Amino acid sequence: MAKTLITCDCLGSQSIDAEALSQATGLNVAPPCSALCTTQSDRAARALTSDVASDTILCCTQEARRFETMAEDLEVAPPALLDLRDRAGWSADPASKLPKMSALAADALLPAPPERMMDVVSHGLCLVLGAPADALAAAEQLRDFLGVTVLLDVGTDLPDSPGHDIIVGQLRRATGALGHFELAIDALQQVEPGGRTPSLGAPRDGARSQCDVILDLRRAPPLFPAHEKREGYLRADPGRPAAVGAAVLAASHLVGTFEKPLYIRAEPLLCAHSRAGQTGCTRCLDLCPTGAITPDGDHVSIDPLICAGCGACSAACPSGAVSYDAPPVDLIMRRVQTLAKTYLDAGGTAPRLLVHDAHGAEMIRLSARHGRGLPADVIPLDLPVIGAFGHAEALAARAAGFASVALLPGPGADRDALTAQVALASAIAEGIAVLETPDPDAMSDALYDAPAPVPVATPVRPMGTRRQIARQAARALHPDEGALPLPQGAPYGAVLVDQDACTLCLSCVSLCPSGALGDNPDLPQLRFQEDACLQCGLCATVCPENAIALEPRLNLDAAALSQAVLNEEEPFPCVECGTLFGVKSTIDRITDKLRGHAMFDGDRLRMIQMCDDCRINAQYHSADNPLGGPDRPRPRTTDDYLSGRRDH
Repeated sequence: MAKTLITCDCLGSQSIDAEALSQATGLNVAPPCSALCTTQSDRAARALTSDVASDTILCCTQEARRFETMAEDLEVAPPALLDLRDRAGWSADPASKLPKMSALAADALLPAPPERMMDVVSHGLCLVLGAPADALAAAEQLRDFLGVTVLLDVGTDLPDSPGHDIIVGQLRRATGALGHFELAIDALQQVEPGGRTPSLGAPRDGARSQCDVILDLRRAPPLFPAHEKREGYLRADPGRPAAVGAAVLAASHLVGTFEKPLYIRAEPLLCAHSRAGQTGCTRCLDLCPTGAITPDGDHVSIDPLICAGCGACSAACPSGAVSYDAPPVDLIMRRVQTLAKTYLDAGGTAPRLLVHDAHGAEMIRLSARHGRGLPADVIPLDLPVIGAFGHAEALAARAAGFASVALLPGPGADRDALTAQVALASAIAEGIAVLETPDPDAMSDALYDAPAPVPVATPVRPMGTRRQIARQAARALHPDEGALPLPQGAPYGAVLVDQDACTLCLSCVSLCPSGALGDNPDLPQLRFQEDACLQCGLCATVCPENAIALEPRLNLDAAALSQAVLNEEEPFPCVECGTLFGVKSTIDRITDKLRGHAMFDGDRLRMIQMCDDCRINAQYHSADNPLGGPDRPRPRTTDDYLSGRRDH
């Protein structure tokens, strides 16, 4: 059964061709309402209580609270909502909005998997930091809501009967997040009960404790990087009473069980962080603003309590060991491809993609209400975080038929990570850029004035991992080109081997995390498959001869998908049995160096030219076998025993 789309022209302020929209999308689209949220709200109520309520979409997000309240009163599930007005209908562009509305409707129909969540329990144990006057005043306000402990500096006078716990010491370290903070305190002194005035116990270093919430009112650097993203850590300038009051109010509500989204999905076996104690890829470690990612042996570990879900690690991970999951990467790819295909199928040409977050959504609304709105060929793609949209997603959009891709970051976006991804994508395809402006009118002007490059002649919709999608998209955009040079740090490239320096020790093969480097069990060969190379640098790090270098590039030739020989030499035949083993040049070089050495006179030098089996056999039968010993004694038999009795 086709889904139903209930549209509204918002008091005639936009034009909606319901019949054409129905033909383009395959949905049931009735003639548009004029006031769905007020005088015609009965249509919304009938839709919510109908047998196909789960397949009904209301095209109005401005009055979302009104429709949610209506659903609650009717005791039904809240409706699905779609914004056609701000993103398409309210626009100064005279071109037809039908292809764009069709694309937005098709995007809204895509099924999204439920978010993965974890429960975070906070018992309300709060540590307050700051000068005595500031910390004690905040503690007085929180004492009725939380279990409060105030940490004062050494030498501070203690108040009489404060009504909450007080400790004295120096906070050395704090780790964790809401409900799971771990504290290390030096010179810790606790208040001793009894006596006319408060007294302190003996100080001790390295004391450890836990709390659920930290209220930091110090005039000092924050305890955590990107502290504003650390849940449970509230920081305010004590010189700003309004900020302190807001922090105290927020802290008072941090009691109970909370749902924490699991933003990242990890596959440790794919991680190329390190091997055998040698560090390789550190892209996610370098980018994580909160410090949620830490080394953990050969791979990295992500603390879900600290992770703020910025998505930068997913966009930068070369192997797919870390991928964004709220929403999943494959859903973002499907949304991009669905928007492009539906727009083109509805008669549109050369669409442009505008990727934005919640801040960008508000800019679009302001531009639509007070300015020119978006051009008819600009399709907005809203994401929870823009950092999850990396070079692979941008290339997939260009290959799917978008003439250009613009990213509109909000104030909380990681500019450095975003710039690196755009630079990588721009090295492969033109028309990918960051739109840096906080002004809605400037955003609209830039989109109206921007010349868009010609879209790909034959759109493609690649599938697979992010690496596979990026490669397939690049081949569609450059069908006749071989290797594209990429900036340093790119996750694609070649391994260059100095054949004169390489001894074919194959240390690089044993540590290559992706299997891009391989050997030949029958011949002394170093093989390389370029499309599998992550450019992690482990091979160059472990090479004892410094014979390996990296070249960032994207090789679009079919040869990149198969193994090529980087270095090979003639094998050495065993002088005893003729079995091929080792490398002839290496055996000859060792033999020449040891010839004339006192420890390698006679047959010992010849043993170097033997395979393992023959060498062991020759060593065993040599006159000075170091493994040899005296003859074993003859086992005693019954005859020996009886003979001994006769002798007596």
